[in-house]
Amino acid sequence: MSAPAAPVIAIDGPSGSGKGTIARAVAARLGWSLLDSGALYRLLALAAKEAGVGADAPGRLGALARGLRVEFSLYASGDERILMAGQDVTLQVRAEATGELASRIAGIPEVRAGLLDLQHSFRRSPGLVADGRDMGTVVFPDAVLKIFLTASAVERAKRRHNQLIEKGLTANLDALFHDISARDERDRNRAVSPLEPAADAVQLDTTAVGIGQVVERVMGLAGERLGLAG
Repeated sequence: MSAPAAPVIAIDGPSGSGKGTIARAVAARLGWSLLDSGALYRLLALAAKEAGVGADAPGRLGALARGLRVEFSLYASGDERILMAGQDVTLQVRAEATGELASRIAGIPEVRAGLLDLQHSFRRSPGLVADGRDMGTVVFPDAVLKIFLTASAVERAKRRHNQLIEKGLTANLDALFHDISARDERDRNRAVSPLEPAADAVQLDTTAVGIGQVVERVMGLAGERLGLAG
């Protein structure tokens, strides 16, 4: 008889809603593994650019997705460190151009299918906190807790602007607002895995709420579902 699958907390939402920061904090508090699924699409975008593969070659993109070798870790500062094939690509992954290409290829069925096994491989004991756009609806529909974060496009653009500036990257607030709005439209209306809350997700608006408060709310919900101490 096989052991039960490790529990999953799925945290979904649009770009800039705070899901990555909150997922990292919750995973650290629980001592669970972390899956930054958005980074996988960005990593694939980088790999595709390096290989000269465009969005018009879904079969080749799917093959690249199945062959990705990814490792998530932390710098001494506590910030996320991302390796692809052993190379540190953290800054390249977070660049806006990478995010734009990742958003364009994310709706391709071959891409999503190619990344599914990789996403599932992060599920291990004692548990997994997975953040993305379809963690609770498609990738881990049996998650014990599903969170869907929202925030206004203006607020999300400001957050993204601050993040990029802090990392030493160039950023334009107006351009970010338009990019986020366009990305929201694409993500909500794509035919495959559209951005939407799971029917049983708890929806939290983070526009005027501090990260710490949201983390405590998620930890409280985890405690209710799993009997875990916050």
